[in-house]
Amino acid sequence: MNHNINTPAGRPLEVAELATLGLGEMAYVKPLRSDEVARLFPQAPKLQPGMELFALLSASGQPILLTDSRDAAVANAWAHDLTTVSLH
Repeated sequence: MNHNINTPAGRPLEVAELATLGLGEMAYVKPLRSDEVARLFPQAPKLQPGMELFALLSASGQPILLTDSRDAAVANAWAHDLTTVSLH
């Protein structure tokens, strides 16, 4: 099975081109535990271990928002005209 994504001209996308797909249009909602927060949000204060949180990430994976509610993450994306996709 071929999973290549091609440009309109038929050539495969380069890694850098693929990384920019959806920028400014799409964001990802990723569930995570407070133990994982420092990896995505190094500036965040230390959180109580074991908390269930949600990160809103740009299409390129850059962190946008951290919240304790999936609905709040989706609402923030919608407020900024971003289509959301869930990551597991």
